[in-house]
This record gives sequence, C-alpha cells and structure tokens, in this order.
Amino acid sequence: MDKLNFVSAQLIRSPQEYFEMYQQVVADLPYSAMEQAIEELLRAYESGRTIFIFGNGGSAASASHFACDLSKGTVIETNGQKRFRVMALTDNVPLMTAWANDSCYERIFGEQLQNFVTPGDVAFAISGSGNSPNVLQALKAARDARATTIGLTGFKGGKMANLSDICVIIPSDNMQIIEDFHVSVTHAMFSVIRQRISEDMLVAPLAARAGAD
Repeated sequence: MDKLNFVSAQLIRSPQEYFEMYQQVVADLPYSAMEQAIEELLRAYESGRTIFIFGNGGSAASASHFACDLSKGTVIETNGQKRFRVMALTDNVPLMTAWANDSCYERIFGEQLQNFVTPGDVAFAISGSGNSPNVLQALKAARDARATTIGLTGFKGGKMANLSDICVIIPSDNMQIIEDFHVSVTHAMFSVIRQRISEDMLVAPLAARAGAD
C-alpha cells in the first residue's frame, strides 16, 4: 500500500461507473466511528486542547482543509466565542523540508508534533492506505505523549487502525473514492460540530436568563 500509484480493484470505464461505486460505499460507511470522532473533537474544543491534523499528498490537502473548517468555520460570534485550537502539520513547508532533508521524510510530522503535543490533545491522521510511515510515526509520538489518536483511512485500515483510539475506515479499495469520502466525512463532522456549538450558544443565554428569574 505504499507504492506511488494505487490501482483500483475495479476498473472505471465511465463517469457513471465511478459514481455508481458511491452507493456501495455510502451503505457501509462507519457512522458510529464518525460520531465517536465528533465527540472527541468537541471534548478537545471544550477543554481547550489542541488538534493536530496531518497526511500526505491528497490527504495533506484534506488535512489543511479540515483545519480551516474547524478553525474558522465554527466561529459563529467573532466577539469572545471559544475557538478550536487546530494546527495542520502539513502547512509549515520550511519545517517539513528541514526535517526531511536533515533526517528523513518519515519524521516530518512526528518531530513537529513533539514540539507542541501534550496529554489530552488530539492527533488526527489522514491516510488513504493507513500505512504511510510518517503518519504512523506521528501517531506513535502522539500516543507516547498521551494524546488521543483519530485515524481517517480506507482499504482495511492498514497499520493506522491499531494506532488509533478511533479509526474511521472508508470501505473501499479505490484510492480516489477513498479520498473523495475523506473530504465528505470531514465536512459531515464539521457540520455536526458547528451545529452543536451553535445550539449550545443559543441555550446558554436562555439558561442564564432563566436562572436570573
């Protein structure tokens, strides 16, 4: 699963065939694991812990995208609202290339993580195969620091499954389908989180008003 190119077990000869595969995947999505991940992200939000997100290639783009959604998309009131503490380890290109050049590529995320991670933080790893060495090393570093680990992957979960406290595995062996659903899953989680925060912000003033009565 660590080769440069992934070949689907099912050949795609038309756009229709590609999108027909979606129906099969949607029917078997791990909704329970998504709910668990949402609860863990909300716990980190409420307790002021930091969420570190990382991945390679398309997963790097997804990591930065999800960090943006959580950091900005959950801001409903710009004045005084609690905010997510989120860092995409994919965004510091100089630091990644320094670690890759001076040591090895496998350490680009784990070494960054060791500068900041503390007990109770969340390491959110994204990998289509679940076997990317630098992602696995970062998950190990997070565990050593007693942070919670969440994995978002595909195929059978790869080695990531055993290093994640919560693992959302897209039930597909097509890398493009997996990456598509990674974005959909993070959007679904973000949408639920934003709604929960919005509802809590509405309830708090009402509760305060009722207490004053």
